[in-house]
Amino acid sequence: MGLLDRFEQRLDRMVNGAFARAFKAEVQPVEIAAALQREMTDHAAVVSRGRTVVPNVYSVDLSPRDFERLSVHTDALTTELSAMVNEFAEEQRYTFLGGTQIALGMDDALETGLFRVHSESKAGVASTHQATSAPGASASASSVGSGQPLLVTDDTTHTLSRAVTRLGRGTDVDIRVDDPGVSRHHAEILLGREVVLRDLRSTNGTYVDGVQVGEVVLSEGNVIQIGATRLTFRAG
Repeated sequence: MGLLDRFEQRLDRMVNGAFARAFKAEVQPVEIAAALQREMTDHAAVVSRGRTVVPNVYSVDLSPRDFERLSVHTDALTTELSAMVNEFAEEQRYTFLGGTQIALGMDDALETGLFRVHSESKAGVASTHQATSAPGASASASSVGSGQPLLVTDDTTHTLSRAVTRLGRGTDVDIRVDDPGVSRHHAEILLGREVVLRDLRSTNGTYVDGVQVGEVVLSEGNVIQIGATRLTFRAG
């Protein structure tokens, strides 16, 4: 039994055959699953020998009628689609930059039975240590606001509490960014009278608000980009 057959059977059992009774002209979950597999394969990128990176965030646009019908089972459907995506990636030996996310949306321009899939790769960004105050950190934090300065990604906030915070793909950095475009030791942030971002001779460079920098004083709302990953600076 193939992956799509297993997916369809699991989902059908969860919703008591609701999808099996749907009109043939409407979008079926197994069609979405097959489209996600194609989207993943079409956007697979070989970044090194033995490592192929694929998108981990998917959006499925549905017609109003299909969205109304499928959204009743959103939790079950997106859970099973996510599991299927992970199974397929494992079979193909693909790599994700972060956790998989699948969302259903509605597009009024689509007719019943038609849908679109969009995808992107979002890197997982994680602090590799418990935040602890470093010498001089409290004074420097107060110079930029009432609280500690922060780096904010889509779903995570990283407190800048150390005198020096190093960012990169290596295992010995303070904030690890799992992005093939990021160097092992890519950049660092220094807390002093000002908050300074410094590039560490990275391969692909460090950008602030779209401009490549070597060293720059950060201010509220600056968007730092390393590789394909963006982090917003908050002064605190």
